[in-house]
Amino acid sequence: MTAKHLADTVTLNNGVQMPWFGLGVYKAQAGEEVENAIRYALEAGYRHIDTATLYANEESVGKAIRESGIDRASIFVTTKVWNDDQGYDSTLRAFDASLKRLGMDYVDLYLIHWPISGKYKDTWRALETIYEQGRARAIGVSNFQIRHLEDILADCNVKPTVNQVEYHPLLTQQPLHAFCREHQIQLEAWSPIMRGKLDLPVLQELAQKYGKTPAQIVLRWDLQEEVVTIPKSVHRDRIVQNADIFDFALTPEDMDKIRGLNQNHRFGPDPDTY
Repeated sequence: MTAKHLADTVTLNNGVQMPWFGLGVYKAQAGEEVENAIRYALEAGYRHIDTATLYANEESVGKAIRESGIDRASIFVTTKVWNDDQGYDSTLRAFDASLKRLGMDYVDLYLIHWPISGKYKDTWRALETIYEQGRARAIGVSNFQIRHLEDILADCNVKPTVNQVEYHPLLTQQPLHAFCREHQIQLEAWSPIMRGKLDLPVLQELAQKYGKTPAQIVLRWDLQEEVVTIPKSVHRDRIVQNADIFDFALTPEDMDKIRGLNQNHRFGPDPDTY
């Protein structure tokens, strides 16, 4: 089902409701910058915030959420275990530290940030423990390819709910998307607007056709592809504009045009090098 409103959610494979659209805070500076970004987002109706240990802003994320006056239970919060902390015991310690920085007693989603060879299976066991303790409402992975997912699925006790990957018109990852659909793992996009590289003629043409920005065209495409998406911005106008994508729909033909832009081009690291 394609989201029709900013508050719409997808039901994960364990029954948890995850908002289709959220705010990513990668490279948002701890303190005033990230606190303001979250305030702008929450005021605009966002209810999904994505952070990570790597981003070094968990403390500010927690502070902004508390100061918003919005009930914690109505905001979906994701964080991630960083590569240096992977392994069973060290992941448990890293999770405790994340909760302390966030000032929360649970997160809505906890992810393995990258599939570190020789470690991610022990890390997954730690996530299962955290989930069984009720301290993460859902657990998942990030940047996992099909082979990594197959490895986890072969003997896990809890199936990943989400796989957050680099996903955009130049990197559609159709085989991975199909695999995740088949196994009821929700795909989620990071870097959805390609770090601002939006000067592609097809996107410009569609922006003109629909009276939207190229970024809004891409974000709408994500949702119609049934991919959760978390564009990052720290600017109030851009945060509001990014979410203004629920008053139009791309035609099937235009969806195909955007899919046709795929070049398997990554702006970030290749997960197969880990």
